Amino acid sequence: MNPLARRIAVLSLVGAALATAVPGTGTGMGTRVGGSGAALAATTTTPGPASTSPRPPLDSAALRAALRVRPDDHAAGAIALVAEPGQVWRGSSGDTVTGKRIPDNSHFHIGSISKTFESTVVLQLAAEGRLDLNRPIQHYLPGLLPDTFQPITVRQLLNFTSGLPDVLEGAPPQSTDEQIAHRYDYQTFDQIIQETLRPADRPRPGPRFAPGTKQEYNSLGFRIAGKLIERITGHSFKNEVTARILRPLRLDRTSVPQDDPRMPRPYLHGYLINSAGEPVDVSEQGGDPSNMISTPADLDRFITALFQGRLLPTAQLEEMFTLPRDEGDKVVPYADASNCLSPDGRPGPACFGLGLMSVPLPDGTVLWGKTGHDYGYANGMFATRDLSLRGVYSISTTSSDNGRPNPISDRLLLAAVAPTSK
Repeated sequence: MNPLARRIAVLSLVGAALATAVPGTGTGMGTRVGGSGAALAATTTTPGPASTSPRPPLDSAALRAALRVRPDDHAAGAIALVAEPGQVWRGSSGDTVTGKRIPDNSHFHIGSISKTFESTVVLQLAAEGRLDLNRPIQHYLPGLLPDTFQPITVRQLLNFTSGLPDVLEGAPPQSTDEQIAHRYDYQTFDQIIQETLRPADRPRPGPRFAPGTKQEYNSLGFRIAGKLIERITGHSFKNEVTARILRPLRLDRTSVPQDDPRMPRPYLHGYLINSAGEPVDVSEQGGDPSNMISTPADLDRFITALFQGRLLPTAQLEEMFTLPRDEGDKVVPYADASNCLSPDGRPGPACFGLGLMSVPLPDGTVLWGKTGHDYGYANGMFATRDLSLRGVYSISTTSSDNGRPNPISDRLLLAAVAPTSK
């Protein structure tokens, strides 16, 4: 995963927008839209018995319209899967660069959605008694953190309350042309950790806040957690994720490629626009050992199995849905206005559990899941806890600032929770 291309999309803004949308009024999603004119394809299947969900049936027309690429989307294409009990909708747009249809089962780089897989493995190790979430990471990996850092528990790594600097904090940002030129670069967990905490070309970063007092999105903690998995098990991150999750769930189209940049076919092409204004295909790229590639169907199978308790015992699964609290049993604040916003747009309370983000909806239900970004890709995987609504998407972006919310994902969420048909 490329660390400089990965700031989480502010899906709480979408939740706030939904509060003003009245289900059944259309919200503009069924209107004609412009764009590339590339073909848009979708399929709807209804396996098993009819849905018993109280939600309205999925609106295929609204979902198709939401997925169609528009001129201001900063995107070249998209694929998605939206499901309710008894109904699964799959869709894809055309690729505006190649003009070809995108298969709706295409592979894509999942970015930080791998944090949910990683959290699952750590929680499995905790359930096995091989590590303690309340024990400092300094106990398991002595000498890894400089002495300027207070003890940071394993739990604090996973719920973003560690106070650690983010990956390569303080390093000069790369231009888009530099990102394109270095897209095949690959770094180990150790290299990322050391280059962040003990850089040779800039001052060493210190703690951003005392552990456990605030929440702030952070990827360095998950690089450390990846190293912890390898230290505890004696196996690579790839081997543990494959043996513990991919193989048991038969996620045959999901992989941990490590330093192999090749993409399995078919795949969604990701692009960056160079300084000459030309799209450059960056689908093949490096990253780090937690890099993962998947498909909408596999991620849907993963989140379904996870929420059903097929991967974790009840106590460990509940950790993923638990927001961090202070000594007074109050949810800790979020550090800034980049995530977890209140309805007025100001920083709100924490909205991340262990590897999952919460997105409240106007009807009182909550979506839980994770977004993920890599060069050329902006993705999401979300579901309600009772699995009455599930959704996975991947957007082929054309912007290096793909951490911002994308209009396509906003439209998909609106179409899923506020369908135009009754």
